Amino acid sequence: MQESKTAFSRRRFVELLGGAAASFGLVSLAGCGGGGGEQPSDEGEGGEGAASGLSDTITYSLTADPRALDPAYFDDGESAVVSCNIYEGLYQYGRTDASVLPCLATDLPEISDDGLEYTIKLREGIKFHDGAEFNAEAVKTSIERLLEPNRNSDMPYASFVFGEEAAENGVASVEAVDATTVKITLRAASTPFIKNLAMALAAPIVSPTAIAAATDGQPIAEPAGTGPYKFVDWTKGASVTLVANEEYWDTANAPKTKNLVFRVITEGNTRITSLLNNECDIISSVDPSAVSQITDGGFELFAEDGMTINYMAFNTETGVGTDQEVRKAIAQAINVEEMVQTIYGDYATLANSVMPIWMAPYCENVKQTAYDPEAAKATLEAKGITSLQCITYTTARPYNQKGGSELARLIQGYLAEVGVDVNIVEYDWTTYKTKLQTDPYDICFYGWTGDNGDPDNFMNLLADTNWSTNVAHWQDEEYKALIAQGLATPDGDERDAIYLQCEEMVAEKQPWVLISHSQNLLGVNPKVKDFYYHPTGVVFFKHVSKEA
Repeated sequence: MQESKTAFSRRRFVELLGGAAASFGLVSLAGCGGGGGEQPSDEGEGGEGAASGLSDTITYSLTADPRALDPAYFDDGESAVVSCNIYEGLYQYGRTDASVLPCLATDLPEISDDGLEYTIKLREGIKFHDGAEFNAEAVKTSIERLLEPNRNSDMPYASFVFGEEAAENGVASVEAVDATTVKITLRAASTPFIKNLAMALAAPIVSPTAIAAATDGQPIAEPAGTGPYKFVDWTKGASVTLVANEEYWDTANAPKTKNLVFRVITEGNTRITSLLNNECDIISSVDPSAVSQITDGGFELFAEDGMTINYMAFNTETGVGTDQEVRKAIAQAINVEEMVQTIYGDYATLANSVMPIWMAPYCENVKQTAYDPEAAKATLEAKGITSLQCITYTTARPYNQKGGSELARLIQGYLAEVGVDVNIVEYDWTTYKTKLQTDPYDICFYGWTGDNGDPDNFMNLLADTNWSTNVAHWQDEEYKALIAQGLATPDGDERDAIYLQCEEMVAEKQPWVLISHSQNLLGVNPKVKDFYYHPTGVVFFKHVSKEA
């Protein structure tokens, strides 16, 4: 299908996001966890906040407690935004985009002609925060714990980054060729694999000493990476504190601020107050209705289109959601366009596609289920559907700053009009993540912030066998075959066409009701300089400073 005039290909992703960053006044700087192309970086002043007139502490609000500070054990943005400053990967993204640059590796990998072998040269002379040596054996240890049969069910991103043996994709082996060379062999060619190695989840390299010290099957208790900041303290439910790594290997890009404090503030109005009272320097997930409070108070609003999707999922494994006709009828009962405008106003756009508009193969003409309450009522009556069990979250998310409660109530109202009662149970985000694995539901609310700028990262959600990411529990062999084909196909029109088929299948078989693509909304103290909220949903803080 031909792209619409508003659709932008993945190959323009860097250009678009780079321009947006410039409009916010960001200085693009090179360096691990930052990047931004090959531009030369500023000379850092070191981790003591020693530069004249700079504060030694920056405080950032989280909407929920991190799930873990071990990249193997989390799949949430709160954990990632903290951990990406502690750990680094072999590769990194650009400062403002998803271009892939070397980090702990010296260069992009040498890839065999068949696309199966990745030979990676490593930087020398780097140590982890706990003193362990960074070398090929450390890389091998870090990756192998995430491969079958070593990984466990509490490692939600392991299969997403490194693949599944049963699916005959992903990593087959990791070899330490010598102290500075690693060879990763795949079972099948994977176009997004290099992008996966730059992700903030599962991919970062963790100290082998910290891995060995961890209780079997549990996250690392004392985080140790190679990054610009070191772990100091985690007071559960309250805050995480990091301090600048004075021995950071990338001396030209040493952190500019000594202390980073991440405060857990779950309630939106309290986050606003913390910004206005100078208790937090940056607050995340701003409610669209609170924007004027920030700007009228003399603070800055960071607002850019996010790499996100906000959706309602059906449980397709048990209950009424196993019936595709019922899923379609429920979707017909919901006026999504009206709902998006009511809740988000100008700070989100109606989702006609799983993927954001700048990511090929976005196409606004993918035919989503149209609002038709009369048809919905007839089908649901014929099927004998009179009630649904719904679970949702109360915590603001980057793809849904309002939280899921308002969505649930509006959909409850739409379905009441067609004769279906919806029972809603609400949880804070941390509890919700667990309840999705343990409690029955017919519908739930969820969303996604893209991790690597590749369409596979969105479309593969519905092929994953890990229910923490595939909350629809949807398993379709035809769809999985398309995903496998997309993984193995080089970037270009042929690959785009495969993912467009995936989009059309999702629209037809209806495991999700697509809702919106959000803007990333954050409140920022004007004294904070060079802050940028990366499109992958994290913040690399080493270049960020604050005037005293």
